[in-house]
Amino acid sequence: MTDPLSQVIQLLRPRTVFSKGISGAGRWGVRYSEFGQPGFCAVIEGRCRLAVDGQAPISLEEGDFVLLPATPAFTMSSFDHVTPRRIDPKVTPAPTDEVRHGRPDGPADVRLLGGYFVFDSPDAGLLVSLLPALLHLRGIPRLSVLVRLVGEEASAQSMGRDLVLARLVEVLLIEALRATQGKDAPPGFLRGLADARCAGALRQMHADPERPWTVADLAREAGMSRSAFFDRFIRSVGLRPMEYLLGWRMAVAKDLLRSNSVALDEVARRVGYGSASTFSTAFNRHVGQSPGRYARGRQEGAGTRLPVTQRTAPAL
Repeated sequence: MTDPLSQVIQLLRPRTVFSKGISGAGRWGVRYSEFGQPGFCAVIEGRCRLAVDGQAPISLEEGDFVLLPATPAFTMSSFDHVTPRRIDPKVTPAPTDEVRHGRPDGPADVRLLGGYFVFDSPDAGLLVSLLPALLHLRGIPRLSVLVRLVGEEASAQSMGRDLVLARLVEVLLIEALRATQGKDAPPGFLRGLADARCAGALRQMHADPERPWTVADLAREAGMSRSAFFDRFIRSVGLRPMEYLLGWRMAVAKDLLRSNSVALDEVARRVGYGSASTFSTAFNRHVGQSPGRYARGRQEGAGTRLPVTQRTAPAL
């Protein structure tokens, strides 16, 4: 059976870039500007306060895990009132040792492992938009173990490091996202998967994007009337069924074009278009450029990615 969550994670192509220890003592606070890349942290011991823009402030405690799929601006601090030190992660060099906030000496009041990774997918923005802006999970020891493994592997220079990190981050993401999945989640991909009727339609779209689906077809798969299914899908996923299907088809098409190993007419067929010309028109309308130009641009840009040592990151 098709697993849409696994497909999305594989298409996002996450890879770890930066991970390190963070600690704080006494009165302290740091304010990071928007970063845009996925950030994460696990609290090893102690407590601190996290205030993410657009979200209610939360208390982080030992065993907590936080994931920000597109890290907006945030403030992390002790519970004392303090004017936070401002940091721009896009211009401030990432430290090479553990990050220490507040009092430099003596035992820490809180210790965390945190960092960030990137999505190599050309369509990460669309997929991330379907995820919650903030995932705060408590009482899941496996996530803390995974963050420790990521930190250990990121600091080593062992053979196979990049492959191990990529797989660890995939598992980390899946664990975090499936723990968040539920009817209480905000409208989006995870809430859709938690709804048995919508999940069936999502699985069908993911399993067979080349099929000429209609809302009526998907409603039958869900065992509902067309109108009831349409309304339920919008409430759960936050998009109309055909809007979601188009986004998924174009994400798959971009992935195929990126590989440069599939002919245009075959790409068109795999995402539900009867001809290359029809697909090209739809792709151009959705993406803003032709499939050929898009593929050439991805190939030319593949060698321009900055190495890890030239990137910076917020110490979430």
